[in-house]
Amino acid sequence: MIPPPLRVALFASCLVDQCWPSAGVGAVQVLRRLGCEVSFDPRATCCGQPAYNSGHHGPARAQAEQWITSFERSGAEHAVLPSGSCAAMVHHFARLFAHDDPWHARAEQMAARTHELCGFLVRVLGARDVGAAFDGTLTWHDACHGLRELGLREEPRQLLRHVRGARFVELAEAESCCGFGGTFAVKFPELSVAILDRKIDAIAGAGVDAVVSGDASCLMQIEGRLRRRGVAVRVVHVAELLGGALAPQGTA
Repeated sequence: MIPPPLRVALFASCLVDQCWPSAGVGAVQVLRRLGCEVSFDPRATCCGQPAYNSGHHGPARAQAEQWITSFERSGAEHAVLPSGSCAAMVHHFARLFAHDDPWHARAEQMAARTHELCGFLVRVLGARDVGAAFDGTLTWHDACHGLRELGLREEPRQLLRHVRGARFVELAEAESCCGFGGTFAVKFPELSVAILDRKIDAIAGAGVDAVVSGDASCLMQIEGRLRRRGVAVRVVHVAELLGGALAPQGTA
């Protein structure tokens, strides 16, 4: 007897929805290719991280309630996000509620079933080769939330090493911050660029065709500086790469 497909609720994140939609498309495509049943609720908007990081816990609490309600309404077994940053925020939801508040238990239940995309593919589905292809050399940038809060290091590398036609090269400054840090880049732009330039130097010296990561925020930060410095390296979200939603070079 064939088991029923895993029911997955996709939470795209604000930046994927507004700035990097091909990552959302790619996430759906790779999940469906691996046999998952994917749902998406457009009523789940921001995860509340900007408000939370700025100390505005009331608005963050309201946004957390919206996400928890959306997940419960979906009937999904897992929530999957093409964003380590937002996935990490879901794991902080319970901190927004008192222990005797019913929302606290509901937040913990959602967190237990919430995964960043690469973590879900490798840890839950046991996948390595997901049928992705890329003609060129790839490297990986470790986004801070995915690496430091979710413990994702080997999972994305395992997936990239199985991309057909691609050669994976380890980046010298892979684990260094890109300098974005949400509101940090807005409040401290000079520091942000100084941190970022170490990353750009490493990418420029790596001899790669593309730098891949799992957070649109990091990718937007890196891409902007690469272009300003005239470094011809492509910036790719791991979801669009794995899902086959990557536009041909020069058409994006």
